[in-house]
Amino acid sequence: MRPAASAPSVSTIVISLPTETIQAFATPAATSWAKRAMDVSVALLLLILLLPSLMLIALAVRVTSPGPILFRQSRTGLNGRVFAVWKFRTMRVLEDGDGIAHATRNDARVTPIGALLRSTSLDELPQLFNVLAGDMSLVGPRPHAVAHDRRYGLLIGDYARRFRAKPGMTGLAQIRGLRGEIHDLSCMEARVRADCEYIERWSLFFDLAILLQTIPLMVRDRNAY
Repeated sequence: MRPAASAPSVSTIVISLPTETIQAFATPAATSWAKRAMDVSVALLLLILLLPSLMLIALAVRVTSPGPILFRQSRTGLNGRVFAVWKFRTMRVLEDGDGIAHATRNDARVTPIGALLRSTSLDELPQLFNVLAGDMSLVGPRPHAVAHDRRYGLLIGDYARRFRAKPGMTGLAQIRGLRGEIHDLSCMEARVRADCEYIERWSLFFDLAILLQTIPLMVRDRNAY
């Protein structure tokens, strides 16, 4: 792999991670024009087809609990750059910054409609706009909260290698059942290994296979809560 032509701005990366691990690598998963073309075309098509559903979900969130319809949170993306990810609000509290707790089963913060959205991953649909904006891809390592990146970046040696590709709405780790609550460090280590494997094995066919395997998980993923 060869270094990219320019490094990311220090002011926009997760600077608490070891400096030598935050390098811009021109991996195929990050630079493929075919991957970007698929991202844009599929995201646009889904937004058009799902527009009525998106409006119904927005209405349900609005009328069932006080607070905004959408939730904005800082996440870490390609080359360690921080961006704002969008989700339908599923909790009574809006956590961002340095103190963010992983969601747990029967989490008291989750609203009734939020529980349904989380179990089906429908709360992630606004991230189609992140895909169009170029901050995310349909497939890639799932973006974590900045606070979690800072923590696990210091505990796991290869953690920052997952930033060599754009974060995705789904990924290899997710179809392998490695999403959800982090019970101990080994859970995150397994997720990082899958993320790095995806980047090394990337191909357009691999992306399509992951997308197809994601569809049934929307109705029967035991780790989605």
